[in-house]
Amino acid sequence: MKLVMTLLARDEADIVDAQVAFHLHAGVDFVIATDNRSQDGTTEILERCRRAGVLHLLHEDGDDMRQDEWVTRMARMAATDFGADWVINSDADEFWWPRGGSLKDVLATVPARYGIVRGCWRHYLPRPDDGAFFAERMIVRLNEPAFPGDKRTVFHAHQKVAHRADPAVDVEPGNHNALGDGLEPVRAWHPLEVLHFSMRSPAQIAVKAAGGWHRSAREATLHQAMLNEALREGRVPDLYDSFAVTDDLLDAGLANGTLALDTRLRDALRALRDADGGFRLPARGEPPMLFFPRPDVREDAAFAAEASVLVEIEGIVRAERRVEALEDRLATLERNPLARWS
Repeated sequence: MKLVMTLLARDEADIVDAQVAFHLHAGVDFVIATDNRSQDGTTEILERCRRAGVLHLLHEDGDDMRQDEWVTRMARMAATDFGADWVINSDADEFWWPRGGSLKDVLATVPARYGIVRGCWRHYLPRPDDGAFFAERMIVRLNEPAFPGDKRTVFHAHQKVAHRADPAVDVEPGNHNALGDGLEPVRAWHPLEVLHFSMRSPAQIAVKAAGGWHRSAREATLHQAMLNEALREGRVPDLYDSFAVTDDLLDAGLANGTLALDTRLRDALRALRDADGGFRLPARGEPPMLFFPRPDVREDAAFAAEASVLVEIEGIVRAERRVEALEDRLATLERNPLARWS
């Protein structure tokens, strides 16, 4: 099996070298990356990976962040140009964590009639910024993400998908779904976690807000709107601090079960550090350095409770699609009454 990851990045120098190295040591064989107008050193990091032979680099200079279009192009290239069997479409702030074995070990178990495996987003919360590397600080995980559509928070339950390689695949915005012949999802099974580190420092979210990626959004999300407003008003650090988990909030969250301490990524990245402080890329023929043990029963239960929200969401989405199909059918009949007899 060959596993290819696609990666779309814009000004992610604080995380992208760790992200690429992690996945290459977790079972990914090759990376296709698109760099969109980065100014902070992201391009140079991706170029180093390209020269190492582990990454194919594309450049997009547009200021409109056409995510679904660019990711779809990379996912199709994975199938047509790079011999992929499976494809993971990832953002730079995501780390795909298999719940036992490597990423390829998980995907190898999928029956042939299925073409999509879903990963459960797990949010890691910002901590007071002391200038340390993000993974050293961000070891607090949210145990109870909100239902999508809840306007009280930016941290919602959601899923990302890995899919069998398909030269005609269409990846939906946000990489939350992939469409293509034979891409039937395995339902109610989430063997992959997607560790999500979206708010890492005041400087990072200021760059994200100023980058212009939001201008093409069909509908601004809550966190996009909040970032835009904070940037206009010059209070990005205050916005970051309003989300940061202080020691008192951490103690309360651990006590009531809404928060958990989770050092898995921190420990994995420590193992990948090289002598210069960067992250080791696997040499040709070298086995991956990371090992992913099965979680214990207590963690399995906590994860199942969190992932159960995704099953509920899918049921709602499928019901909405059936209603839409029925409405379309009724509209057709109203326009052409004779169609009911055909």
